[in-house]
Amino acid sequence: MEKTVIELFAGVGGFRVGLNNISAFDPNSGLALENGDWNFVWANQWEPSTKIQHAYECYTTRFGTDSVSNLDINSENKSSIPDHTLLVGGFPCQDYSVARTKSNEKGIEGKKGVLFWDIAKTLEEKTTPFFLLENVDRLLKSPASQRGRDFGIMLRTLTDLGYDVEWRVVNASDYGRGQRRRRVFIFGWKNNSKYASEYKDVLSVDFLQTDSLFARSLPIQIEQNIQFSSIDLNVYDDTVEMTKGFKFNFENTGTVRSGFVTTFKSSPVRENPITMEEIIETVTDKTAYFLTLDQEKKFEYLKGSKKIPRTKPNGEVYFYSEGAMSQTDDLNLPGRTMLTSEGTVNRSSHLIIDPNTNKKRFITPIEAERLQDFPDDWTNTGMPLRRRYFMMGNALVTGIIKRIEPRLSDIIENE
Repeated sequence: MEKTVIELFAGVGGFRVGLNNISAFDPNSGLALENGDWNFVWANQWEPSTKIQHAYECYTTRFGTDSVSNLDINSENKSSIPDHTLLVGGFPCQDYSVARTKSNEKGIEGKKGVLFWDIAKTLEEKTTPFFLLENVDRLLKSPASQRGRDFGIMLRTLTDLGYDVEWRVVNASDYGRGQRRRRVFIFGWKNNSKYASEYKDVLSVDFLQTDSLFARSLPIQIEQNIQFSSIDLNVYDDTVEMTKGFKFNFENTGTVRSGFVTTFKSSPVRENPITMEEIIETVTDKTAYFLTLDQEKKFEYLKGSKKIPRTKPNGEVYFYSEGAMSQTDDLNLPGRTMLTSEGTVNRSSHLIIDPNTNKKRFITPIEAERLQDFPDDWTNTGMPLRRRYFMMGNALVTGIIKRIEPRLSDIIENE
């Protein structure tokens, strides 16, 4: 089977960087030097909250403008999307509750603007053989008032579309990368595929420990007495009924076939991670990134412990508390999870003691790119400094995709 790909919610091209093992771009043309044979036949990137589409501009600078859409994915005609073997995308974690349509013919209708439904509609329209998705790990526990409901609805929706699914929560630093970033990766395949016929017992712990895509790419500890949980999603008539009453504790590893779920808590076979010291730039003048005295004082407050009185809507007073955290990041450790607020005076921003000057500073945009395994200056395409940090906080660790790629390639080529 040909390795054709579409990338939804493409951002600055993280999945493409990972699958095609990109480590540099041509300094003259700006185009990425793609080392793999994955053919990206279409991509969509649209940011509703900004007038200037910096992510789209970065993507097209690195990959060209052919077959790249800058329209709201809701407005895209799914039937006009090119045929493809693999759909990839990192999508927002939102409320996935559903309600019946007025006609009651379709049965369910996702909330308007919830982007998972555009993935589902694309899979349905194009009968995509395989997909690989990424999301924040809290998806498995969302919402707080009904733990597991949103992920359960997603799995039931994908089951109804004819897919088997495997998921794994991965901390990138456990597999040698430079950031302690936990994300859930979701791999799906058509239940009438050759891959499905080769692995008929995907609900078994053995499959999840040794044979699955994630087990072969990102090994876990082999344990004999695993405590696993199961549930049959088919006991619910549809996802509308699940919205009202479904709860389940999805662990960090699991599969679903024909609505039957197996899940358990796995432990990674850990590798030595890249440290912050290893990602530091050694040449560039860092003067612009040193903290001012005013910024230092603000960070002392933001990263210090605090107990702040607040008032609930009913007038009840309570205290919001935060514990103290280190003012600067340990250069002997991998970086903390990078957020879209990186580079601002925010509690979550990385601060380091610059080895050359012994002064406190922000990390540079290139150091932020290295935390996500992007080539240096990938986002240096004319966008403001603040947006370069935002793009990296919103991206994925491409090194994890590079780890998954060889086995994923085998699966699709064998199909």
